[in-house]
Order: sequence, then C-alpha cells, then structure tokens
Amino acid sequence: MGIEEGKLIAYARLLAPGISYSESSIGRIVSSPSVRKTGVGKKLLEESIKQINQLFKTDTIRIGAQLYLKRFYESFGFIQDGEIYLEDNIPHIIMLRKPK
Repeated sequence: MGIEEGKLIAYARLLAPGISYSESSIGRIVSSPSVRKTGVGKKLLEESIKQINQLFKTDTIRIGAQLYLKRFYESFGFIQDGEIYLEDNIPHIIMLRKPK
C-alpha cells in the first residue's frame, strides 16, 4: 500500500502461487487519480515484485493486465502470454514475468 498524508494512494494485492494462477500474481493494482503520472505506479510495481520474491520465494509472476498498460508492464520484464480477452468490457491480456 502507498499512503500519503494518512490517505491510501496506491494498492496492490499479492497472491501466492496456486490462488489465481499456478505462479504468484499481482492483482487489483490501483492508484488514486491524484497521483497518476507521478511515478507512484512504478514504485508500487517495483515494491510488489520485491515483496513477492521475499514472501513467496519466487520471481515468476503472472498477471491479467489491461491492454493499454502492456508497455508499462513490459518495462518491468513482463511479456504477453495469451490472446486479448474482455473483462468488464475492457480489453485485457495475460502477462508473465520470469526470472532473468
């Protein structure tokens, strides 16, 4: 969680292997509109990856990402791993990040 001046500004749910996918996952990644385009999302994802490694002893992470964020996740080593699908009428893709 990211908290600023006592307010929640960013949040990510970390899921152990076997809950959503056979790999670890990051779900419900959100940031407040007030902090978008400030780097908070990058910090949140960096910390999420770090915490998954510490909590679950793995670097392999699978996510369901909104299609328009594909390049953002690719900058963290995620690659597309499936076809486009609709979730809540929004185009999504499965993405996978494996250890280097």
